[in-house]
Amino acid sequence: MRTLRLGALLAAAALTATACGGGDPGGDGPVTLRFSWWGSDARHTMTQQLIEAFHAEHPDIRVEGEFTGWADYWDKLATSTAGGNAPDVMQQESRYVREYADRNALLDLGKYDVDVSKLDPAVAGTGKVGDATYAIPTGVNAYTVVVDTALYEQAGVPIPDDETWSWDDFVDTTAAITANTGGKVHGVQNIGFNEAGLEIFARQRGESIFTADGAIGLSDQTLSDWFALILRLRDRRSEPEPSVTIETQAGGIDQSLMATNRGATGVWWTNELATLTKASGHELALLRFPGESQGRPGMYFKPAMFFAASARTEHPEAAATFIDWLVNSPKAAEIQLSDRGLPANTEVREQVFGKLKAADQQSGEFLREIGPTLAPPPVLPPPGAGEVQGVLQQLNEQLLFDRISVPEAVSQFRQQAEAALK
Repeated sequence: MRTLRLGALLAAAALTATACGGGDPGGDGPVTLRFSWWGSDARHTMTQQLIEAFHAEHPDIRVEGEFTGWADYWDKLATSTAGGNAPDVMQQESRYVREYADRNALLDLGKYDVDVSKLDPAVAGTGKVGDATYAIPTGVNAYTVVVDTALYEQAGVPIPDDETWSWDDFVDTTAAITANTGGKVHGVQNIGFNEAGLEIFARQRGESIFTADGAIGLSDQTLSDWFALILRLRDRRSEPEPSVTIETQAGGIDQSLMATNRGATGVWWTNELATLTKASGHELALLRFPGESQGRPGMYFKPAMFFAASARTEHPEAAATFIDWLVNSPKAAEIQLSDRGLPANTEVREQVFGKLKAADQQSGEFLREIGPTLAPPPVLPPPGAGEVQGVLQQLNEQLLFDRISVPEAVSQFRQQAEAALK
């Protein structure tokens, strides 16, 4: 419903959007920008510190912050964009950059003074649509397997060799943990609620959820094998019973199996390792996804998020200056550290690396290690991608409760996902 509303609101916005809001006024005092982001209270406090530091260096540009939680952010942004009152600068996410860009709601930052020369090559171009640069990545992370070494030892199960293990090994390993602990610790939390796992699974077969021209890029065989894997993990008791799985998923990272010492394995973004480590109180290890050595590499560097500017901003040069500072300033990097991913600017990443929390340094070392083996990131998802994610989540839940079969899940995904992209 949120995605359908987003599309309708952005379509309305496209009727009134202009290419840009014109040049910055001069001589009449400071320019004022509105900056919108989502995140935790800690990010809110840290971003206010960023704004104050920017003001100290750029007294002619004032920034007013607008803070929203993730659940409300996209409805608010779509509504303000449709009403011609979008924030000048905003956080963006991979699922929605292309949708906003296709609706002419984002500024082409390639026409302004934003330095991208020092950005990590793996993600530097991920905010481009065609020849236009609509979003600048804030940082990098990767979707990976996280294991609790203490719980593996308790279960008497060796840590897998992540350079050779297969998906069959993944099932066997996680099932053994549950069996060896009498169900006190489960092998893994359900992997079907985040589409990034399916993306890696598909890329190992030379496919992707979306093609470059915005269509569904998954074969029926890959979908069938993915849904069957979900059921194998359930049936082998690698994960808890479905009712517990749904309750755990709703609790977020703080109530996850790993955070509460009820699960030995999970699939998480590398920038979530610090939260998991603190909550669990255990030493955690990062592993490559299973299947990486059996086919093509499926893992990839993903922009943690993006900074973008409204196409209707009245101050495009000032907006570009602010985004450039957020991404390239050593001072900005020292303040935000890894909150928006390990800095996309590789020079400032190295400068602040020693100041990162131990878990974030661990993530950084892991990313360095796997970087040479990764494939380029997927294309920006097309408009409707957020709804496709919702379809996958619903089908995953229905499979767990045996409300649909694997062939029915494949058929329903094809029908609903293709409808979402029209």
